[in-house]
Amino acid sequence: MQDQTPCTDYQETKGLIYFARMLDKIRLNAAGKLAPGYFCGVEDPTFFDSRCTRFLGVNYDELARRTLEGGSDEEILEWCFANGRRPSEEEIAIWNAFLAKRGWRDEGSADLMEAKKRAGWENREDIQTWVDLHDAEEGRKPRETIDV
Repeated sequence: MQDQTPCTDYQETKGLIYFARMLDKIRLNAAGKLAPGYFCGVEDPTFFDSRCTRFLGVNYDELARRTLEGGSDEEILEWCFANGRRPSEEEIAIWNAFLAKRGWRDEGSADLMEAKKRAGWENREDIQTWVDLHDAEEGRKPRETIDV
């Protein structure tokens, strides 16, 4: 069985970034295919899975069960809207901006720098956010700029 990495954080589901990645991690983990070192779940409130499920108002374990029942990412997001909350377009825009910039000039910056150092990438200027780091770790080129 070959280990796999989830899709990029930037993949959108009904305009919402990260959700598809969280579902990918749930599916890969359940199949025993998730590459080592990935965080799944809500053990730390600062992890993106925790933040995303709080944002949607759903329980992570219930979401994982629903995900493994099958269906598209869009169908599962509709389940979240029905069983949690449906964010407005503005809230989704704020969520996307927060997540895409996490680690860039905020309280997550120091932890990001430590993670870059552990990877031997402390001098890589193209890795400015946690999303950039995820992409770099998974062999994708980090985005060139941060839209402010």
